[in-house]
Amino acid sequence: MVTMMQLQPNVEYTHALLERCSNIKELKQIHGLILKKGNITHHLIVSRLLASYVSIEKGKLEYARTVFDRISSPNTVMWNTMIRAYSNSNEPEAALLMYHQMLHHSVPHNSYTFPFILKACCAISAFEETSQIHGHLIKRGFGSELYATNSLLHVFATSGRMESAHALFNRLPTRDVVSWNSMIDGYMKFGNIDMAYKTFQAMPVKNVITWTTMIVGFVRKGIHKEALSLLQQMMAAGIKPDRITLSCSLSACASLGALEQGEWIHTYIDKKGIGKDSILGCVLIDMYVKCGEMEKALQVFSSLEKKCVCAWTAIIGGFAVHGKGKEALDWFFRMRKARINPTPITFTAILTACSHAGLTKEGKSLFVKMSTIYKINPSMEHYGCMVDLLGRAGFLKEAKEFIESMPLKPSAAIWGSLLNACYMHKHLELGKEIGRILIELDPDHSGRYIHLASIHAAGGEWNQAVQVRNKIKDRGLLNLPGLSSITLNGVVHEFFAGAGSNPHIQDIYDMPNLVGNRNDMFGVN
Repeated sequence: MVTMMQLQPNVEYTHALLERCSNIKELKQIHGLILKKGNITHHLIVSRLLASYVSIEKGKLEYARTVFDRISSPNTVMWNTMIRAYSNSNEPEAALLMYHQMLHHSVPHNSYTFPFILKACCAISAFEETSQIHGHLIKRGFGSELYATNSLLHVFATSGRMESAHALFNRLPTRDVVSWNSMIDGYMKFGNIDMAYKTFQAMPVKNVITWTTMIVGFVRKGIHKEALSLLQQMMAAGIKPDRITLSCSLSACASLGALEQGEWIHTYIDKKGIGKDSILGCVLIDMYVKCGEMEKALQVFSSLEKKCVCAWTAIIGGFAVHGKGKEALDWFFRMRKARINPTPITFTAILTACSHAGLTKEGKSLFVKMSTIYKINPSMEHYGCMVDLLGRAGFLKEAKEFIESMPLKPSAAIWGSLLNACYMHKHLELGKEIGRILIELDPDHSGRYIHLASIHAAGGEWNQAVQVRNKIKDRGLLNLPGLSSITLNGVVHEFFAGAGSNPHIQDIYDMPNLVGNRNDMFGVN
């Protein structure tokens, strides 16, 4: 507590007290002394007082605004303080009003005014105002000021106005790493991966944000192999990856089944002493699960200091994809015993586990409890799990009635799940009915026609099967080939069905003959 005896009239001492002040009660006490001693006209003291109110109130700016409104002639620093505070608050539009008043009072700007007001424009997508402020920035002589122009570039890129961003970027007299990163981030966010990569390659000096932006963008677009290649280049360039880089790289490993790279990243995390927070822990578990290493996934889970619901869900989902429904149920009940509440994703995992393991009764019970006990409204994905559960168990009529009673309009994926079940259980008449519904619902998906053709073929109706397949060509639909991948010596190799684009394809085709010749040499039949 600051006592009145401690408060000195000295300006420097008062300034020091304001810097050390940590609560509103002390601040008001110091404010009172400033008024009493007449220091309220000292701009340095008033600026520091205003900044202290803004900092301590943390977004609640009513008192700070009152103090500001009582200042007779606030200077540029004071205006900037309030604009910045509003741009960081829950009412960024107030920053624009402050700026308008600043213009009305003909207050001089400085290089910090524009970044603060542009941040507010970005927060409320004020594109027209951004263009006006761009004009003010040039008119007042800040068109070549890097800090201000970078802020404008960030707004353009964040809002998807990449033509404006590109034009501004080309006019910049100097560019720093922030300028380049804004362009790369903008191109990535709005789907222009080619331009993002072209800009990335042209960038003279890259930092961890640059590399991470590219890796995250590649992973989000499903370009996993290239993402891992970038990670290797990043490490070779001597740039240390951060948690986000490592998490996204592990996600790429999980999608590719690239266990070797995933284990290498895990070793790197341990060697560098990088703590496994909830995100990093979960992606490690997910990587091991998808690479078929449940034991290692459990080891990672056990090593986590704080086991959040995502980690529990990852383990439950792991047992689900490996067909171990009873183990998944066991871990679900362990999670509840640990007082961790399940999320919608948790229920997707546990319902999938019940479906794959044939635990129909348990799955039905959990689906009911989901809304009655855990107060989670089922999504389309949960309804899909239930259709899959009933379909796999052979309850096809019940599954169809379940779909027809859904409060949500059933998606093509849900009808497709039932169609697969009809094919599996040879219920061909119902399958043909569902197949026709699917094609009507999703006429531009080639897989729907293939499924219906398979149903006709299973019933010996070859002419009908050919007719359905011909519709794929008639509609000009693409039938995407299957893809598989393997990891060899840390490199991921991808193979498309029927394609000969792999550089080692001839060696692969020759391998059966080579193996056969060797067997003949050693007398192996």
